[in-house]
Amino acid sequence: MAQDSWTLDECVAFALEHNLQLNDFKYTDQANRETYRQSVRNLLPSVNASSSYLINYGRAEDPNTGTFVNQDFYSNNYSLESSIDLFQGFQKINAIKASKLLYKATQEEVLQQKYLLAFRVMQAFYDIQFFEGLVEISKEQLTVSQSNYNLVAKQVELGLKAGADLYEAESLLLTDKLNVTQSNNQLASAKLTLIQEMNLENTSDITIHKDLEEIVSEFNSQEIKSDSVYTEAREFLPLIKAQEFRTKAAKKQVAISRGRLYPSLSFFAGIGTGYFETTRDTLGNTLPFRQQFRDNTSQYLGLNLNVPISNGWSARSRIKQSKIEKLRAENNLKTQEQELFQTIQQLVQEYNSLLVELVQSNQKMEAQNLAFTIAQKRYEKGLINALELFTAKNLYASAQNENLQVKLRSEINKSTLDFYRGLPVFDIN
Repeated sequence: MAQDSWTLDECVAFALEHNLQLNDFKYTDQANRETYRQSVRNLLPSVNASSSYLINYGRAEDPNTGTFVNQDFYSNNYSLESSIDLFQGFQKINAIKASKLLYKATQEEVLQQKYLLAFRVMQAFYDIQFFEGLVEISKEQLTVSQSNYNLVAKQVELGLKAGADLYEAESLLLTDKLNVTQSNNQLASAKLTLIQEMNLENTSDITIHKDLEEIVSEFNSQEIKSDSVYTEAREFLPLIKAQEFRTKAAKKQVAISRGRLYPSLSFFAGIGTGYFETTRDTLGNTLPFRQQFRDNTSQYLGLNLNVPISNGWSARSRIKQSKIEKLRAENNLKTQEQELFQTIQQLVQEYNSLLVELVQSNQKMEAQNLAFTIAQKRYEKGLINALELFTAKNLYASAQNENLQVKLRSEINKSTLDFYRGLPVFDIN
């Protein structure tokens, strides 16, 4: 964390590792994975053991002979039983498929959150670059104002200009100092945003690599069509794939609900034994525990058939509810596909607009630079006043600002479109 400067990939990698909100989605993914595994284990037979200790007082039924006796006695019972479902209307099979689809959906949602975090980091990263450029522009303007102030001060001292001209130059100098301060404050705020997105602790400052010069060369006039980008994005975008899995899981939930209308069949088998104080030999002595445990052992097995006849229409109500959820999931999928296409349309339109804006902003900046250079020379010769110079200087600074904004918007737009086209923008893994 004490490194000199950070690249965008390093910022993204650090954020992915330390972001706490991302952990919450990972926990949901782990929970759904365990739900899926348990749905598979539900196919295994169930095994249960039980034991009881009973004390009877007064007249009671002898659990061993079935006769009634008038005495106090106690008894122990032990049993071990296993059962397995043979048929349940394919509910367990469909539950396995549904839970697996939901597990896959959460995996895609975790990946989607990683991409969203990466884009937030990228936005914060380029915001820092913008405000760093803005600080440099403000400092350049301050340097010019300081030189002009020094020039006017010397001219006033030589009697070439009036004292009012010095006040004007000082006012412009103070204005540029304020601009530098405001730009530095905006830069500090942008750095704080990146630090918070990365969850970078024990620091209030961060230094990033500057690569603005590479932006223009990478942003070319290649034609991009919305339909082709959408087709590529539709195949891999985690948000769409997650909703597809949820839609398929909703269909399986309908099958699970229908399975409750079918009869269910299960097989069970067990073994039991017991110890009874009333079991005695011919001399009236209670038989020992070991002998009774062996002699009283019994085994059993059987089939259990359950036929649903009437349950207050609850089973059919669940089917209707499941169908509604399936329709809701299908509608959510169509909605997300529509939103994706509209987002890509906007990005492509912005891309085409930025192609023109980038060229024009470069030309405008060069023209304003030339105009400011001429105004500066005329001011030094006393041909224009300070207000005219201030106007020319501000126009040049505004052109620089606009050019910087267009460059960064172009880079963000290009990276976003590259992402939707399936190109490696972030090293998420």
